[in-house]
Amino acid sequence: MSYPQQLTPEEKLADAKKLLSLPRIVVICGSTRFMTEMNEADLRETKAGKIVVKPGCDMKSPHELWSDPVEAEALKVRLDDLHRAKIRLADEVLVVGDHIGDSTRAEIAYARSLGKPVRFTHPEVDPAA
Repeated sequence: MSYPQQLTPEEKLADAKKLLSLPRIVVICGSTRFMTEMNEADLRETKAGKIVVKPGCDMKSPHELWSDPVEAEALKVRLDDLHRAKIRLADEVLVVGDHIGDSTRAEIAYARSLGKPVRFTHPEVDPAA
């Protein structure tokens, strides 16, 4: 007697996206110093019919929400966790910018470990190239 195979959470998410007829979801990664370029990529990907998620906070710009250094460090940890969740949700990753720092390099490695396709606005910065 055979039993039905249990679906992984990833397979359940993929099935739910199909059932909901969701367009492809792209997550934008990169340094927040490229926020202008991220906004442009968001426009282009949205015009192409994709759902776009990207960093929502530019902690390189002053703001009262992260003016306290202790609170800012705690917020950065939460935002990093949130961005990894966005990567898990997405169907693909778009890395924006002509420089890859440690955080973005870790996001790329994480996305690839999950089997997510990764595109670059500047392919020459691909760490795998």
